[in-house]
Amino acid sequence: MDADKIRKVIEAAKLYYQLDYSQNEIAAMLGVSRPTVSRLLQQAKAEGIVRIDIQDPTEDVEHLKHSLREKFQLKQVVIAYTPTYDDDIVKKYIGQAAAGYLHELVQDGDTIGASWGSTMYQVALHLKEKTLKNSFVVQLNGGVSDADIRVSPSEIVHLFGQAFHVTPYFMYLPAIVDHILVKQAMLTDRHIRRVMDMGKNAKIAVFTAGAPTPDSVLVNSNYIREDELEVIRSRAVGDICSRYFDRNGDICLRALDERTVGIELSELREKEHAILAAGGASKVNAIFGALNGRYANTLVTDQITAKYLLHKSENRESTTI
Repeated sequence: MDADKIRKVIEAAKLYYQLDYSQNEIAAMLGVSRPTVSRLLQQAKAEGIVRIDIQDPTEDVEHLKHSLREKFQLKQVVIAYTPTYDDDIVKKYIGQAAAGYLHELVQDGDTIGASWGSTMYQVALHLKEKTLKNSFVVQLNGGVSDADIRVSPSEIVHLFGQAFHVTPYFMYLPAIVDHILVKQAMLTDRHIRRVMDMGKNAKIAVFTAGAPTPDSVLVNSNYIREDELEVIRSRAVGDICSRYFDRNGDICLRALDERTVGIELSELREKEHAILAAGGASKVNAIFGALNGRYANTLVTDQITAKYLLHKSENRESTTI
């Protein structure tokens, strides 16, 4: 098979099996006929490019949930079954699972705190409507002014409010300020203080974990000093609500943490429902650190990440014996 034919076979296979495009849609995208797409897909299987491996999603989910609850002392675990470990696909399935869990969980009178990020955007997108009375949704931490709309805190909180027919409360503030005096001055404003207190007192907090990767919105925000970035790159495994922690869940930079605007990580431990929605290869260490720090009592993740977390936990225990 020549290189051009191989390229078309692989492209058709990815579009069909990974991204769920129909054969008609793929035909239009590749500029070929639908029967040609069918032949390309058959060729992908014949050449071993595509291998059909049917897995029962319920096969080991209960075991994974039980093991995660025991290992990390969690109240609840929700596992989304993802067909591939591609980041965007994982976020979509975790978003769906977290949205479904929230739909069943929330009740009249609840205040729901929400953080931001691409996973949180997927949660917000997949929320089903449910009218709540005497309830509110509040932004848990400041944002990044030039962030893509997909991670815009205001967009996410707006979608939460729309789904539950509640009033959204926004935090139109930067995630991190230059000086602690700036933050202290902000908190003297009664409107800002009210939003902060609502987040602190919210019964339910829904958040994700970020990883300090080169493409991180927060790392690229110019809010963090170069010397602080060096510490983050060497010590931090992730962040929650823009607060960086190490593999044990300990805050990495106290001075940076003091300039961070939003809910304290210690306050998440006090929530009745502290829901961490995260998964994917780049987030395993961040989730591990967050769970070690006891910042979540509920985890929504995918089945592959769940296995990695248990493996890391077992390795850690074996090295301490």
